[in-house]
Amino acid sequence: MPDLAALVPTLVALAILVALTVGILWGSRTPSYAAPAAAILRGAAQLALISLVLGGIITDPLWVAAALLVMFTVAAATATRRLGWSWQRFAVVSATMAAGILVTLGVVFGTGAIEFAPRYVLAVGGIVIGNCMTIAVLAGRRFYEAVREQWDEVEGWLALGATPGRATLRQARESVHAALIPSTDQTKTTGLVTLPGAFVGAIFGGASPLEAGRFQVVVLASILAAGSLTAVALMRSLRAVKVRPGALT
Repeated sequence: MPDLAALVPTLVALAILVALTVGILWGSRTPSYAAPAAAILRGAAQLALISLVLGGIITDPLWVAAALLVMFTVAAATATRRLGWSWQRFAVVSATMAAGILVTLGVVFGTGAIEFAPRYVLAVGGIVIGNCMTIAVLAGRRFYEAVREQWDEVEGWLALGATPGRATLRQARESVHAALIPSTDQTKTTGLVTLPGAFVGAIFGGASPLEAGRFQVVVLASILAAGSLTAVALMRSLRAVKVRPGALT
């Protein structure tokens, strides 16, 4: 069990940061100003729980596989809710995310770039799943917003006899590009602006800076590859829009 006294500074810092977040957003009259604070508290509770659970399963392949399945299901459901929930859309999001994740992890572990061991599968798999979720949300929301805002152009293509997929091709391509910007910028500035978590974690775990850097480069390449596959596959699945989409919440 952790020393409770050692947790006091952490709890104080969290309380101040949550209050600061809520105060700034409330003061600026931002919609859903309490959402980031709720996310912080929920994330803290979930991390505390998963830290206890992982201590007992991190070396067991079956439990690691189960943990990754739970992570993937939650990620796919979260992305689907952001795009407007339906079981059909959940199936589409799940399939496209799974394609990107499985292909990427197959390359990473199949080539031996990272050892195929339960703890590494869990670590890299969790990172890739989380980033694929974010990229799927960004691509899907940007696509629906672009089609909604540019419906006159889309409708013009449809009137000329274009298929729904062709009518929204430009919006789909631009949405993929926009969704990958955060990951691309993070990769470009790694080591200059940020020290990524995988890199820092590997060093804290006893790896040399060179080994930690090698691990991080593989992780960053995995994120971009899986995200690209996910975003392109998702756009191919969502492109056939025949009516103007409603506003997303």
